[in-house]
Amino acid sequence: MTKTLKIFSILAGLFVVFFLAQSSRVAAHAAAEPPDRAQPAQYLISPPAMLAAVQNSAGAPRDGSHDFDFEIGSWKIHLKKLVHPLTGSTTWVEADGTSVTRKVWDGRSQLEEFETDGPVLGHIEGMTLRLYNPEAHQWNLNWATSKTGAFGVPTIGEFKNGRGEFYDYEPINDRMILVRFLWTNTTTDTPHFEQSFSEDGGKTWEVNWITDQTRVKE
Repeated sequence: MTKTLKIFSILAGLFVVFFLAQSSRVAAHAAAEPPDRAQPAQYLISPPAMLAAVQNSAGAPRDGSHDFDFEIGSWKIHLKKLVHPLTGSTTWVEADGTSVTRKVWDGRSQLEEFETDGPVLGHIEGMTLRLYNPEAHQWNLNWATSKTGAFGVPTIGEFKNGRGEFYDYEPINDRMILVRFLWTNTTTDTPHFEQSFSEDGGKTWEVNWITDQTRVKE
């Protein structure tokens, strides 16, 4: 009995020491400066050792940081746009133009400048900023035009088996609509892009924007 009490006393003492140490760490953290804003998720993820263990148990995610390398360079563009999406319309308009994509951060980010002209669409100046998230192993695609001067909702996703799928929800015609970007044919000099809307949560899709590119040889 005496031996058992001694063991319990030792364990209780260790618990008190551990508790006081943790309290000191919490107090020190609360008094510290906020984390660098360039790393907003650093307190929302598991410690590196734990994260590595989880990844190894489920199979390490594929590094997709160079999946958009095919876009680097200069392109001729043919654009087709559905005039009135989600209305049953089948009227399309077309435009031709160019784009140039430059890599940033050794390809883990990209900046694309996009410019087209058409008799109905007029002159369009667009910009896409692509950012790779190494923790999520996904890309964030951000689109803006000179008309708005601001990025819209980021479209997020990844490539699997040569097919890139990216999704977001956006307010369209006073409703929240599921949006999909689809990249295919990316191993050639004529990659294909489509934007589609879904009103039923992804059961059916209506394509409303198609871009076919042809690489300009340097």
